Amino acid sequence: MRIIYLHQYFNTPEMSGGTRSYEMARRMVAAGHEVHMVTSFREEHREHDGWFQTDESGIQVHWYPVRYSNHMSYGQRVGAFLSFALAARRKAVDLDGDVIFATSTPLTIALPAVPAARKKKIPMVFEVRDLWPEMPIAVGALKNPLLRFLARKLERWAYQNAKAVVALSPGMKEGVVRAGYNPDKIAVIPNSSDNAEFTYDAAAAARFRSERSWLGDKPLLVYTGTFGKVNGLGYMVELAKGLRTIGSDIRILLVGDGAERPLVIKRAREAGVLDVNLFYESRLPKREMPALLSAATMASALFIDLPEMRPNSANKFFDALASGTPVLLNYGGWMHDLVQKHECGVALWQRPVAEVAAELENKMHDSQWLAKAGHAARTLAEDCFDRDVLAEQLQRVLEAAVQGDQVSAAEIAPGHYY
Repeated sequence: MRIIYLHQYFNTPEMSGGTRSYEMARRMVAAGHEVHMVTSFREEHREHDGWFQTDESGIQVHWYPVRYSNHMSYGQRVGAFLSFALAARRKAVDLDGDVIFATSTPLTIALPAVPAARKKKIPMVFEVRDLWPEMPIAVGALKNPLLRFLARKLERWAYQNAKAVVALSPGMKEGVVRAGYNPDKIAVIPNSSDNAEFTYDAAAAARFRSERSWLGDKPLLVYTGTFGKVNGLGYMVELAKGLRTIGSDIRILLVGDGAERPLVIKRAREAGVLDVNLFYESRLPKREMPALLSAATMASALFIDLPEMRPNSANKFFDALASGTPVLLNYGGWMHDLVQKHECGVALWQRPVAEVAAELENKMHDSQWLAKAGHAARTLAEDCFDRDVLAEQLQRVLEAAVQGDQVSAAEIAPGHYY
C-alpha cells in the first residue's frame, strides 16, 4: 500500500513527546508499504519557510512549519490547527496513495483528510486519540456555543466520511458510537508498549541516579509529560507535602514542560518541597526515557478527575508497563481497572492525599511488592500491548479499507483487555 499518513504532531525518538505515529509507520515500511507522513515543524527558530522532506527510518516525512506549544492560548492553537489543515490538504492531494490515514488530535486533521480522500477517490481511515470536542468543552477551553456546535458537526463529519475508525481505548470507541458511527467499523488499538526499547537496564539506571546528588538510592516516583491543565500536577505538590509530613525519603521527579509548569514550580516552592523531595527537569527526548524509567521505583499517570478524561490512552502508562515499572494512577477509567485487575501498580482514584502518601511509603519500600508489581506490568505489556502486534492490527485495518472491508475493523481489533 501507499499510505498518506496525516498527523500534525508527529515526533521522532529524537524529539520529546509520544512516538506512536513514528513507531506504527516504521513498521508499515518494514512490512513493505510506502508511507508519506504529512506533519508540522513546530520549532520557533527554523530554517524553512515552506514544505521540506526528510527520511525517518524509511518514512517519507513532509514537514510544514507551523509554530505550536502548550504555552500558546487556545485561540492561538486553533489558528495553528487551521493553518496546518489548509497546507496539509494541498500536500495530501499532491501525493500518490491508496489510503489516507488521519490521526487526531486535533480534530481539524479531518479538514485536509476528507477532501483529499474524496478528490483522490481513495478511502480515509480516521484515528481518535482523544474525544474531541468533549475534552476542550469539559476543561472550559471551548466555551463559545457556536464553536461548540461547529466542533460537534466537524466530529460527526469526520466519522461519516471514514471507511473505518481507530479508537485508542474502549471508552473512546463508546464515544464514537454515541456520535452515531457503526461499532463494527471501529477498531480499538491503544497506545502501545515498546518492549524491546524499554527493557529494564540496570547500568542505565545506575548512571541516571549517580548523576543526581539528591537521589542516591532513595525510592523515586516519576512523572513524564505535559504540564497542562488537564494533567493536574498540583497533585504531586500535595503528595510531596504529605510525604514530607510523615518523614518519607521518597523523591518525586517531574520531567516535561507546558503552560502550567511555572505555576506548579511556584506552588512547590511555597509549599517548601521544591528541591527538598520534589524536583523537576526539562522534557527529555523519547530515546532517553528508558533510562529514566529504569531508574524509577514507580511511574505515574495523572489527570484531573473528569469523566471525559477516563477513556484516555496515555503513552506514559504503556512505557511504564514496558519497563516493568509499577504505575500510580489518580483517575478512574479503563486503565484504573487494568491496574487493579493485574496488580501492576496502585490505583488511587479519589483517595485522600494523606492516604496515598501512606500507601506509597509502604509499597515503595517493599521490595517483594515492587518486584511482583513490576513483573505484572511487564507481563501486561507483552500480553496485551506489544507494539508489533498492535501495529500489525493497524495495517490490517488499512488493508481492509483499501480492499473494500472484507473483514470488519472491530473483528481485527476488538479491544478486549480484561
